Amino acid sequence: MKLDSKLFDRIRIKPSVDAMPKDSPFRCGWAGCDLAGTHKAPMGRGREGQYHHFCIDHVRLYNKSYNYFAGMGDEQIAAYQKDSITGHRPTWAMGVNAAGEQRDNVRAHAARDWRADSEDPFGMFRGNRTAHEAAAPEPKRHLKTLEKKSFDTLELEGSESQTEIKARYKSLVKLYHPDANGGDRSSEDRLREIIQAYNFLKAAGFC
Repeated sequence: MKLDSKLFDRIRIKPSVDAMPKDSPFRCGWAGCDLAGTHKAPMGRGREGQYHHFCIDHVRLYNKSYNYFAGMGDEQIAAYQKDSITGHRPTWAMGVNAAGEQRDNVRAHAARDWRADSEDPFGMFRGNRTAHEAAAPEPKRHLKTLEKKSFDTLELEGSESQTEIKARYKSLVKLYHPDANGGDRSSEDRLREIIQAYNFLKAAGFC
């Protein structure tokens, strides 16, 4: 390239450190150094926005030994790093937004149950009952002769739940068992009837 070219003046070269201006209103903060403090270095944690001023050689030494987390324990460092993900701003767990919860409730009330407008002749969707349907009482089952007799033996009406039937069975077995009556075997026949009645109801699907 010719030195008198028009493009020559457009070339910009980054000046070297030694060629940078030495004028600075600050003196180097390194003990015993009288050079200009032309380079800034952070003072450390808790003093954000405040800086030391050093010459080029001493700012390099300072940066090599600089540790922002000096004096902090491992748990404090981990907590700081976790908070830095959100810029140390407060956060809330998902789902606790009151406005969002209210909006979801409105949508739930406005939505229609598609099962209310459809027919299910084969009972394919009966397992997905609504809360209202689940709370509705089951229709009373018509008892056959042996089923009614078995319930009578257990001193029940026939509309009890599985839990209630099992609880009554256990209480009657405990009541009429010979071991609970000092070895008296006069109630063995009654105990046998209770066991047979319970086994019959269990086989029939009542418990």
